[in-house]
This record gives sequence, C-alpha cells and structure tokens, in this order.
Amino acid sequence: MPCSLCETRKEKRFCPAIHDRICPQCCGEQREVTLDCPSDCIYLQQAREHESERPRHDRELTELDRESLFPNVNIEEAFLYQQENLLLGISFALAKSARADRNLRDSDLIAALVSLGKTHETLVQSGLHYDASAINPPQQAVIHEIKTMLAEYREVEQKNRGYVALRDSDILRGIVFMTRMAHTRTNGRPKSLAFIEFLFQQFPDKVAKEEQASRIIVP
Repeated sequence: MPCSLCETRKEKRFCPAIHDRICPQCCGEQREVTLDCPSDCIYLQQAREHESERPRHDRELTELDRESLFPNVNIEEAFLYQQENLLLGISFALAKSARADRNLRDSDLIAALVSLGKTHETLVQSGLHYDASAINPPQQAVIHEIKTMLAEYREVEQKNRGYVALRDSDILRGIVFMTRMAHTRTNGRPKSLAFIEFLFQQFPDKVAKEEQASRIIVP
C-alpha cells in the first residue's frame, strides 16, 4: 500500500496524527511541520531522544534568532539561585497557559516571551513603558498570565517583607533566561511541543491544579 501522504513510497508505519499509514520519509519530513504529532507517538519520542543527543551549537541561528535571545543581557549563575522562585513562577505561568489552550505551540510561548522581554528591556534601559509589537490573541493570553503571576509575586513580597524587592531588571533577566531555555528545548519545527512537554513534566497536572488552588507564591 502506498503512503497516505506522498502516495508514492510504500507505507511502513502507522501515524497517530492522521490515523493512517505513512512512509518513514514523510514521517521524518512532516513531523511537527504539517502533522500535529501526539506526545505518545513512538517515532516522535525516538526523534526527541536523537535530537537531545545533538550539541545545541550545531543548530544555525538566524539574525532574528540571535536578536530574540537578547545577547546584551547577562545572566550570572548567582541570579539563578537568588531568583529561583521567580523562574519557577514564570515556568508555571507558561505551563498553565499551555494547558488552558492546547493549540499553543513552542513558537507561541517563545513569541510571547520575546515580546514581553522587549517590553521590559525598554523599561529597564529608558524607564518607558512600551509594549512590543502586537502579536496574536493566544500569545497575548500567555503574556497576560505571566503579568498576572508577576503582580501576585510583588503583592506577596509587599505583604511578607513590607516592600517590593523584585526589580524590573530581575524580571527582564528571568524572562530572557526562560526564552533561552525555550530555544534549547524546542526543535524549531512549526508545530513543536518539545518545550511545552518539558514544562508539563516540571508541573504535572495534579501539581498544577494544587498550585492553582493555593495561588501561593513565596518570594
């Protein structure tokens, strides 16, 4: 039987994305490009394992990629320890957004992070409140979730410490760190969910529901 996609090569594997049989070449070429591959697909899992073994530096970055990584923002190792709760809060907000909208892809989270990062970069450099270029509603929802978390974080600091210690520069570095992590976790395909699934592993559904119910953020 021919592959249901190319209709020329012989089918050799079942594709759960289209519930039909396809050839290995179409599987490799269309995986997370035109196909919405479910996370339990064995061929997707095998590809992820192979990708994780490749050095990250072997992926060529475009000028746009480099710019979205905020090369001028330095993140010291000490920051990761000092602002661990901030990073967890941003990660949780991303995971929550992805669970609320199952149509989100890695690229959506990255676009939201980059947009929010540019806003805070302008704020830190010039003191101006400037929203970066408009993005689509789902990505705006991700930004809203992160902003909500940040507002709650500062409210808890004010309540527990009597003052707000979190600086705009800390938020910028936290967002940049998560942006860079997202780039290393995703495979860059249009429909990639690798970074989102990484977030889900950090915040399993049961844990996420408990966190949402408590709404506790401890600075």
